Amino acid sequence: MRNNVLSYLLLPLFASLSFSLSAAPASTTPVAEPVPVVAQVQAQQAPRLDLNTADALTLQKELNGIGKAKAEAIVAYREANGPFASVDELLEIKGIGNALLERNRDKVMVE
Repeated sequence: MRNNVLSYLLLPLFASLSFSLSAAPASTTPVAEPVPVVAQVQAQQAPRLDLNTADALTLQKELNGIGKAKAEAIVAYREANGPFASVDELLEIKGIGNALLERNRDKVMVE
């Protein structure tokens, strides 16, 4: 009886020990120095879209929350009032509010 109790207690212990040892990495190669996250983010950023040169289709594809109607409204506003002086001028267009502008602020620029 005593042997059965010990075997029930010790068998899982030894089995888990052997599994953990086999799961451990076998080699001790040095780890390469990690690349800073900031450098990775900067490398992956897409070029910003110029509001004064982009057509409606490009605006529609690249900006979040901008559909066909709003993209055409941006181009129409630009043709009626001249080139944009700042990104904040998008707020003058009907249907574009602060939330939509802030969502896309890092994707657009004015030259």
